[in-house]
Amino acid sequence: MNPIYTGLLIAGYFLLLLIISVFTSRKADNAAFFLGNRKSPWYIVSIGMIGSSLSGVTFVSVPGWVQSQQFTYLQMVLGFILGYIVVANVLLPLYYKLNLTSIYTYLNQRFGPGSYKSGAFLFIVSRTVGSAARMYLMAGVLQLAVFDALNIPFYITVIITIGLIWLYTFRGGIKTIIWTDTLQTILMIGAVLTTIFYISKEMAFTPLQLISSISESDYSNIWVWSDWKSSQHFIKQFLSGAFITIVMTGLDQDMMQKNLSISGIKKARKNMYWYGSAFLPINLLFLSLGALMFMYVQHLGIALPQRADDLYPMLALGGHLPAAVGVIFILGLVAAAYSSADSTLTAVTTSFSIDILNIDKMDEVRAKKTRILVHIGFTIITALVILIFRALQQDSIINTIYTLAGYTYGPLLGLFAFGLFTKMNINDKWVPLVVLIPPIITGVLDYNALNWFGFKLGYEKLMINGLITFFILWLIRRNE
Repeated sequence: MNPIYTGLLIAGYFLLLLIISVFTSRKADNAAFFLGNRKSPWYIVSIGMIGSSLSGVTFVSVPGWVQSQQFTYLQMVLGFILGYIVVANVLLPLYYKLNLTSIYTYLNQRFGPGSYKSGAFLFIVSRTVGSAARMYLMAGVLQLAVFDALNIPFYITVIITIGLIWLYTFRGGIKTIIWTDTLQTILMIGAVLTTIFYISKEMAFTPLQLISSISESDYSNIWVWSDWKSSQHFIKQFLSGAFITIVMTGLDQDMMQKNLSISGIKKARKNMYWYGSAFLPINLLFLSLGALMFMYVQHLGIALPQRADDLYPMLALGGHLPAAVGVIFILGLVAAAYSSADSTLTAVTTSFSIDILNIDKMDEVRAKKTRILVHIGFTIITALVILIFRALQQDSIINTIYTLAGYTYGPLLGLFAFGLFTKMNINDKWVPLVVLIPPIITGVLDYNALNWFGFKLGYEKLMINGLITFFILWLIRRNE
């Protein structure tokens, strides 16, 4: 694609986001920024949350993942569904009952300020790094598609992409996000369907031939039952998926902030059921696209890219498919990446402002100034972390994100589990130290697992981290 035309296309898309921002941020105060005045339509939130959860990582990495993992990712997706049921019936009622803005306020009420600040800090680090990883993937594709041809360095690309997010979110916050995320979700799924349509057309597949070719290919294997040492074993994948959902949705301020912007628990639970049930068919769609792309590469007789994440961009932008696919790919990628990053900036701003700076105790004018400065600060931090990812030359970003989540969300899982499933109190002052220990122990186990146990640890590191945290909290319980 012509880089100038691509740049104009992206500029037009952002103009649309800014227009949405103008309309949704009218008369927006701090309450609107944080929770949208609790007037968000549940069905709009549900559509937008799909895009936030999938993000640019699913859009690019999951299709490329098919080469090494086949369709075994669906085992984890089945676990996601169980996780959403737990979130809807255990965590959401608690948050609504306590009328929370930041979900980590629960830890303050249950244990004390040490647990509260530790939980918020774990989320802020987790989400900032995870969002930067997603944005790194998108910025790299934009660099390849647009900015390299214009001799613009990567750091300028990062500044532009992050700056635009700040521009359309700094006033409206969550009130703007739920509407922009809905648009972004529609564009992302539309891009996948369009790509499948054109590749099928190029390979002269009828709809039935398309389905049978994918299902009969070497990429369609879903189940791994025989080798329990494999990180793709069903039990490991299923349980990992359930716990990843519980922590990355139910214990995540970003995702729960959108739920809490809905007017009541019944509508919020309905949102969670619809949103969760959509994950199986949507991820099956992405995996099918991946299988189809690898089949198409074989059909053309061209070499695969060195990085699996580069397959979709190579086909969409490299002249192998009609220009319409390149157009919709760029729109879908930008929409996918921004649907996650924009809500993350809003969520970490909310958490840092409320949980760390106690903005809720300030007057409206001072609180607004503080919130804006925090928003700017995290915009800059996210840009810096993206540049670090660039320097480290990460390959499969989806694997990186789930691995990081195992270390950063694990202690958060242990904290909430101990609070919800026991009646014991703890020596709260020790919690900031306690949450640092499990990731270190898990890291040692992970590094030596092959020598000690004969297999590598997978995403079950999240559960191990949570269990270690739970045990240490039991050791520091207070006898009353």
